[in-house]
Amino acid sequence: MLLAHNFDVSSDVVPVLSREEFAEVFQSGLSAYEHLQCRLVNHPHWTVEILFSVQEFSAQQVGELCLHTLADKRRTQQLSKDTIPEILVLGGIKTTPPTSDSPYALQPGDWGVDVVETRSGEAFLQAIAWDSTVAQKPADSVFKVEVRGD
Repeated sequence: MLLAHNFDVSSDVVPVLSREEFAEVFQSGLSAYEHLQCRLVNHPHWTVEILFSVQEFSAQQVGELCLHTLADKRRTQQLSKDTIPEILVLGGIKTTPPTSDSPYALQPGDWGVDVVETRSGEAFLQAIAWDSTVAQKPADSVFKVEVRGD
């Protein structure tokens, strides 16, 4: 599973996480799970690779763990209740050929996951046409988990 960070919030309100900080959120936050391994990857879009045992976790369960891990990080930053962003974790299985020959390009059958921080999850999903994008896909090839900032 590869994670990308979509930061759709003013950096004046919520601190931007560097690629390294974003990776560290999951490396430390998921370290309690022996069947999950996280690392920073060198790719223009993807930031974190999470390897997991499919006998232990579904992709959606890993997505939920990622959601709660990032939400916990934001809570520890003591942001005001009005500024904590909504977090969406949007996953889908790659079904087309890779777009580059990078060793970290998403491969067919792999999960690509966008971790989104936004002021409005609903507006973000509308802007990317999430409902129409996933409408024709098998239910077990996509997932969406979300948490409001409050």
